[in-house]
Amino acid sequence: MRKHYLFFIVLLLLIGGVSSCRKDVEVFMIEEVSVDSSEKNGYAGFYLLNEGNMGSNKSTLDYYDYTSGIFKRNIYAAMNPSVPKELGDVGNDVAIYGNRLYAVVNVSNKVEVMDARTARRIGQIEIPNCRYIKFDKGFAYITSYAGPVEVNPDYKQRGYVAKVDTATLAIVDRCIVGYQPDDLEITGDKIYVANSGGYMGAGNTEKYERTVSVIDLVTFKEEKRIDVAYNLHHIKADKRGDLWVTSRGDYKKLPSRLYFIDKAQQKVTDTLPIAVSNYYLDGDSLYVYSTEWSYITYSNVITYGIVNTRTHQVVSRSFITDGTDKKIEVPYGIMVNPVTKDIYVTDAGNYVSPGILYCFSKEGRKKWSVRTGDIPGHFALLPRPR
Repeated sequence: MRKHYLFFIVLLLLIGGVSSCRKDVEVFMIEEVSVDSSEKNGYAGFYLLNEGNMGSNKSTLDYYDYTSGIFKRNIYAAMNPSVPKELGDVGNDVAIYGNRLYAVVNVSNKVEVMDARTARRIGQIEIPNCRYIKFDKGFAYITSYAGPVEVNPDYKQRGYVAKVDTATLAIVDRCIVGYQPDDLEITGDKIYVANSGGYMGAGNTEKYERTVSVIDLVTFKEEKRIDVAYNLHHIKADKRGDLWVTSRGDYKKLPSRLYFIDKAQQKVTDTLPIAVSNYYLDGDSLYVYSTEWSYITYSNVITYGIVNTRTHQVVSRSFITDGTDKKIEVPYGIMVNPVTKDIYVTDAGNYVSPGILYCFSKEGRKKWSVRTGDIPGHFALLPRPR
């Protein structure tokens, strides 16, 4: 079943209160596809942020409704027809806090703030080259490269974490960290930031950053750095407050790896020999996949797995059990429903055409798939209204 809804904008220009003219009608479309039966699991649905290829201004927002089993494509443009350039260029992260939905739009230098139920725009936060977002006690914390998109071994601008009042959307403070900070995590009274140095390391491994910045939440000052590995990317705290950090490596001789930081000791105490591009933590299970590019072979090596964060063991080398993984060209996003344990994996394909979202059962068998926007990568679960 497929439906198309057309949204029309007619701008009337009144001249002298007597004559008028009408500009061309602008058409916005939501496409709805029924992909599954209705399901009640504690969540209303989830948003899927599609990055869109850099420079194409094609970041879009999709939504899956658990109640109806309907997947809706490109809802932002339809709900916000008067916003110039729509959602923007390269959606890098998405999250829900309170009754608001936050989309971090990297190259457009903004965080778009919407109503979490309707996706209607509330406002925006202007942050240069913004990357990832986390929340704590009424504040949003957002990493920023602080400078332009520029691969440069002599890049001079260190990044920062912006502190934003979620009531006013005003930036109230900044904390300088390392070069090109990516993901961040909040646990206890600290913020942990994965510094990458990604703009500086291309062609020179030693130029990559290799530390996690530790910020005190009360003073909002960087306290220390924890040495980890080159070119860090994601960081996430498990149920015990310990941290799991991913390194992209140098795409040549240094492979991607997963590192464990003991929160009490404030240092790396374990390294798991598994490549990780992205992951999702559900209970003690860390679902991981890797699309590891090599400048030596000029090819990707794609792997999947599950890590038990309590035992530090790789307990599975594939959570997709029916062979569908062979059809996924470039895994790019992942989420696990905390109630049903359904596993969602996105495929970016060739990066310039619409991607695909796959839903697998907890046993790893495909339930359904659906076309998405370009480069689908980031999920946000929407709780049911109370």
